[in-house]
Amino acid sequence: MSDAVFAVPYPVNLDLSGRRVLVVGGGAVAARKVAGLLRAGAVVTVVAPDAVPEIAEDPDVRWHAREYRRGEVASYRLAVVATDDPAVNAQVARDGDAANVFVNAADDPAHCSFILPAVVRRGDLMLTVSTNGRSPAFARWSRRRLESLFAPGHGDVVDVLSDIRDEVRAAHGTTQIDGWDEALDDGVIDLILAGEVDEARHRLRAALGLVPRSSAEELCS
Repeated sequence: MSDAVFAVPYPVNLDLSGRRVLVVGGGAVAARKVAGLLRAGAVVTVVAPDAVPEIAEDPDVRWHAREYRRGEVASYRLAVVATDDPAVNAQVARDGDAANVFVNAADDPAHCSFILPAVVRRGDLMLTVSTNGRSPAFARWSRRRLESLFAPGHGDVVDVLSDIRDEVRAAHGTTQIDGWDEALDDGVIDLILAGEVDEARHRLRAALGLVPRSSAEELCS
């Protein structure tokens, strides 16, 4: 691996539910990584001689109080390294390459095969920011801006749109129809954020051909 780890990064969301993930390191940074992995449903094992209480006392974490052993990353689907020892980072990265296991090394992009973006969550809405590993500080700054732009209510928008999407599929056999962009540009999001959910649903149904537009306008008047 080199400093130019990701010439063209490919963004993905991973389903880690029930999957084994290794975290190497037991400090505060490792604890934050562990917390995020647990929220994602991963089965987390930590390897570190010492660990902060957030790791050592968490019943959902399996902690091995020892150094990383060469090659053990092969037993996992994914690995995260959070140590201040470049030699450990390099060893886990080499082992991951050999075993086809993706590895992230905190603050060490040269030993990463994937990078972790800054994240804003609003219900099922997830907004991410990445600088391709070049400036985590700017990614965090951008995340704070997004936190101010997207309110908790934007998660409700996803819920409403998901319900209407199910209605569209039932009516048309597919959700890939015209009208989605126009509907969202027609004030629907603002209506949901204002609590006018029924009116938003009527407007969406009209824009997507689920009801005649005149009927929806009558209901919303």
